[in-house]
Amino acid sequence: MNGGRWRDGWRELRRYPSALVGMVIIAALVGLSLYTVVAIPYPEALDKWRGGEPWRLHPVNAGPAWADRLSGGRQARTLIVGRGAEVEEAPFAGGRRLRMALAFDYDFDGFPSEINLFLRAEGHEQRPFARLLWQAPDGREISLGGHRIGREDRVSISQDRALERRLGGRVPHIGLLAEPDGEAMPRVQKGRHVLLLDAVVFDDRAGIDAELVLYGRVHGIAGTDHQRRDLRLALLWGTPVALAFGLLAAVGTTVTTLVIAAVGVWYRGWIDAVIQRLTEVNMILPVLPILVMVGTLYSTSIWLMLGVVVVLGIFSASIKMYRAMLLPIREAPYIEAAQAYGASNLRIVMRYMIPRILPVLIPTFVTLIPTFVFLEASLAVLGLGDPVLPTWGKVLNDAQSQSALYNGYYYWVVSPAVLLMLTGLGFAMLGFALDRVFNPRLRSL
Repeated sequence: MNGGRWRDGWRELRRYPSALVGMVIIAALVGLSLYTVVAIPYPEALDKWRGGEPWRLHPVNAGPAWADRLSGGRQARTLIVGRGAEVEEAPFAGGRRLRMALAFDYDFDGFPSEINLFLRAEGHEQRPFARLLWQAPDGREISLGGHRIGREDRVSISQDRALERRLGGRVPHIGLLAEPDGEAMPRVQKGRHVLLLDAVVFDDRAGIDAELVLYGRVHGIAGTDHQRRDLRLALLWGTPVALAFGLLAAVGTTVTTLVIAAVGVWYRGWIDAVIQRLTEVNMILPVLPILVMVGTLYSTSIWLMLGVVVVLGIFSASIKMYRAMLLPIREAPYIEAAQAYGASNLRIVMRYMIPRILPVLIPTFVTLIPTFVFLEASLAVLGLGDPVLPTWGKVLNDAQSQSALYNGYYYWVVSPAVLLMLTGLGFAMLGFALDRVFNPRLRSL
């Protein structure tokens, strides 16, 4: 197919709105993949997905912030208090007294999901002691008790059962911020809340760092999961992983299958017979159970799965289709002319036979990519996905294991499912349009 014919084909392709929509979707996915790889390098993505340092500041099972805005609500966002807070010092014989006020203005309509206080005291020979006091906007003062501070400590205020009893049976992250009206349905007491930290240290130089975290009910553009991981990371990195898996698998299976079919057609005889028998045997092998067996008994590495998919796809039913298309080409006059001019067997196969059917195979290749994308996601949903990579299928698998739909965490399932559907839709719309352009039998339909 010469360059002019290619240009005519692309010019005709632009006549189909479905092709344009498909190309826009594919371009958006490719752009998102490139952005992800540059903005979040692979080692950084793996470290974050495994539970890096920022995750402790994320709420558990928080929905996306945009969903709350669409519904017109003002659910709590995560507040981090204490960074840059002033410390008052009062030295005494043998130590110092440190006072720190962690103040914040709370104006959300809903209560936080959890409250934690992170304390750090490095360089102390003797562990400091701190007392905590909560001051509400209406002037109430609620003691949160005393704590010995280690090098790195977390005070789980929300899980303090003694404090819960003093608050009338309300969990601390609700009771501390609620109006003191005693109603069954508590209301948020908006205004300035303060957590006073009064510590005694037995060192002349070492200090104390404190960070109060009020975890929100919503977080970011994609929400969080049961391990406080930001699902945005998995949705972003799942895009290049899915496209790479689908593209490599489609290229590997299509190219090798086409070359093997052409070799069999050209050489005929026992070579063609062996290829056909291997194809018939491979056609009855169940691909998914074999992948499940490999993932269960050996490894769930995504690259191993990709290799198995390509190997199983080499002698697929497509060989018979390619063979039927190549048989008439073998008897074409220009093939005899190439032989007369002394062209080698390899040149005839690669230069004169295969290029003749490439235009017809382009639509099949395009529509094959989402098939492998769905296969990778299906393996991950079954628990056979790569445990290291953050992918769409891994998100769905975690959602299934944590009963996300039953607990009302619909965002956990909808986001990766929508991306999978968009991927399939984009390639399918482009592939169907390409089929009408390059397949002569469909041009008149």
